[in-house]
Amino acid sequence: MNFLITRVTNPVEHLSRVGVDPASIPIFKNKGEFVSLLIYDVPTITANVIKQEMLAAGGDAAVHKHSITQKVQSTNVLTMGTLAQHKKLVEKLSLMRYWNLDEIARDIKDCLFGPKVRTIELPSNRRLEFKKPLIMGIVNVTPDSFYAASRVEKDRLIDFVARMVKEGVDIIDIGGESTRPGSERVSEEEELNRVVPAVETVRKNFDVFISVDTYKAKVAEEALKNGAEIVNDVSALRFDPEMMDVLKTYKPAVVLMHMKGEPKTMQENPYYEDVVKEVLYFFKERIEKLREIGLEDKIIIDPGIGFGKRLVDNLEIIKRISEFKSLGKPVLVGASRKSFIGQVLGNVPPEERLYGTLAVTAYCVLNGVDIVRVHDVKENLHVIKLIQAISQ
Repeated sequence: MNFLITRVTNPVEHLSRVGVDPASIPIFKNKGEFVSLLIYDVPTITANVIKQEMLAAGGDAAVHKHSITQKVQSTNVLTMGTLAQHKKLVEKLSLMRYWNLDEIARDIKDCLFGPKVRTIELPSNRRLEFKKPLIMGIVNVTPDSFYAASRVEKDRLIDFVARMVKEGVDIIDIGGESTRPGSERVSEEEELNRVVPAVETVRKNFDVFISVDTYKAKVAEEALKNGAEIVNDVSALRFDPEMMDVLKTYKPAVVLMHMKGEPKTMQENPYYEDVVKEVLYFFKERIEKLREIGLEDKIIIDPGIGFGKRLVDNLEIIKRISEFKSLGKPVLVGASRKSFIGQVLGNVPPEERLYGTLAVTAYCVLNGVDIVRVHDVKENLHVIKLIQAISQ
């Protein structure tokens, strides 16, 4: 008999090749879909119970080597098992009203089975839908953004945006203040003078989603009045206390970005023990703030590549970008032509970082990122289309 054996990475995709009864696919999916969860900062007594219950369900969980002897107070827990085994874990832990086990069960259930934001209602009554990866095109109405080709003067704006629209852009992101490392802040008046006319012009001439890249409440408000539908705030609403009121009034989509410090000083020796963990905790707190004012379903999260991060931090975030999907919000990555790409490629300037950017886009899209914020629309869209074609 002549037969062949191959190792597959996604068994669920191969069920149709085996010829199973379609009615059995959900059952096989529970058994064949491998899941691994990283649960941070669990008290050791709680972690030991989770490990035992995973073992009882037929899976396993890794904990600190000293957890069993209680020589450490807390540990991270890494579960390993099928979806069905994790369902059993949730069922068992939900009945345990002690040592925070029922709370962990609730959070595991939310992570694996909770609702994910796939559509955001916008002020215009249009919808931002995440059926495919979206492209956000960068339009800087500034004289000093780090990539010179992204700087757009007033008389070039229509042609600049028209090219992006023709190439397939989904969102135009208009910024009036450079937030490159070491940049100086500009006055509110100056930013208004740069941004508002640009938003007006784009809205008048193009049927495209408009995002305003600002942390100033007044700039966001005036942009929203004139046609913007998304606020892209690099401070995640921390720099201007009035930004929350603007969001409550206009209810736009809002991009919350992580940044350590502020643009002028953010690259002065930033340090993280675990950058992904720290950024995830940051977003957990920010999401809760917006939940309190009823805007949780408007959130898009951006881990802030290059904003208060070392090379190793940027690479770690991208490597583990899929972990941010656990928060249930659309994920945006803005890595286009940034300095970490130049560092990896031998300190090449921004003008020579396109291919590096495309590599990052490919990796991010393969790992579930919903929006890529880029300078080069056509080239990034080609990457996305090929990945979609292969993945379907």
